[in-house]
Amino acid sequence: MAVYTIGDAERLLKVKVYVIRYWEKEIPLIQPVKDVYGRRLYSDRDLQIFFRLKHLLYERRFTLEGARAQLYNELAGENQNLRAAISALRSELLSLFFFVRRYAPGEESGSEETED
Repeated sequence: MAVYTIGDAERLLKVKVYVIRYWEKEIPLIQPVKDVYGRRLYSDRDLQIFFRLKHLLYERRFTLEGARAQLYNELAGENQNLRAAISALRSELLSLFFFVRRYAPGEESGSEETED
């Protein structure tokens, strides 16, 4: 199971850290663990909820209360097998994203192409 810091979540979601903390406080479904230093560590499930919440708030223009209710309905509703498959796929994609990002050549490594 992958864990993500709040900085990772900020980069993936493209929202500020204080927004993530606010959502965490307002949506009890999001429950990060804290490491020995008190840093938040989010699970794949937490990030999936964040992505869905962001979609509901920014794209579908839900209020926070409406988005919270929608999240509860979706998690308790029908088609759980399909949602589980989508969730597993999203987790795998996030893992691949971080793997590629970790091992991709850096911009500062001087990887400029030269013409022959």
